Amino acid sequence: MPLLLAESAKLSNDMVQRGVIETILEESPMLRMLPFLEVEGNSFKYNQETTLGGAQFYAVNGVWSEGTATFTQKTASLAILGGDADVDAFVQRTRSNMTDQRAIQTMLKAKDVARKWQQAVISGDTSVDPNAFDGLKTLYPSTSLSGQVMTPAAGGGALTLALLDQLIDLVKGGKPDLLLMSKRTRRKLKSLLTASAHYVETGESSFGRQVMFYDGIPVLVSDYIADTEAADNGSGSTFSSIYAIHVSPADGMVGLTNGGIEAVDIGPLETKDASRVRIRWYVGLAVLRDSAIARMNGVSAA
Repeated sequence: MPLLLAESAKLSNDMVQRGVIETILEESPMLRMLPFLEVEGNSFKYNQETTLGGAQFYAVNGVWSEGTATFTQKTASLAILGGDADVDAFVQRTRSNMTDQRAIQTMLKAKDVARKWQQAVISGDTSVDPNAFDGLKTLYPSTSLSGQVMTPAAGGGALTLALLDQLIDLVKGGKPDLLLMSKRTRRKLKSLLTASAHYVETGESSFGRQVMFYDGIPVLVSDYIADTEAADNGSGSTFSSIYAIHVSPADGMVGLTNGGIEAVDIGPLETKDASRVRIRWYVGLAVLRDSAIARMNGVSAA
């Protein structure tokens, strides 16, 4: 059964562990929406539908033909994400009268983990860093043949509401659950809505936070979607991307984990007068259906 990280925080009896998960959630709006599957072992195998069996009309007493669906088996591996934080025993004892120095370092390390996860979700590439996992930019490159990648023009172009509607329509099986873009692109979207006399939709997310909506879909921003991408034809370096994403443990994008996010007390160190805490997460990402995600690249600033 998939579990949101917010729910796992509630289930934790360890206050440090709970605080670490809550800190990580605060750093990433995507993590608040993404379901996670608990994986046994170090990888997750799944079958992705390739073709349907087909159906047709028949005449009375006609000969029926048989056809079954075909699938492609894919594997998503878990990566080891985390970091250590050492706190000097003297600093902890003499400077914790107002604030617990170890708690501060633990929370800051948790923020580092969340930001590294966000970066990997967008631009993770195992051909560059074999210890990471592939992110959206790698899974849906500008030269993708899956039909899930579009661009305003081969040399890049301006965002329009019609193009955004086209992107949304590329996600099959219903509307996407979120639109992910850079802050620059969100500003452009707001200006388009204002210029077209369309009110800017806002509302509360499931976590009670104010977010912008487009056509009823939450608009989230990522600091790791660059505004310095090349266009579809490889020209320029001033473009950005928008991702329309359906999240689902059944047929969409889903997080993978083994054991969840852990705060491990390593304890006193032998070589220095300090103690160590480790934030550890065995984590991965899987897209169970290619058409659950669509990307628009080559979005200009104009």
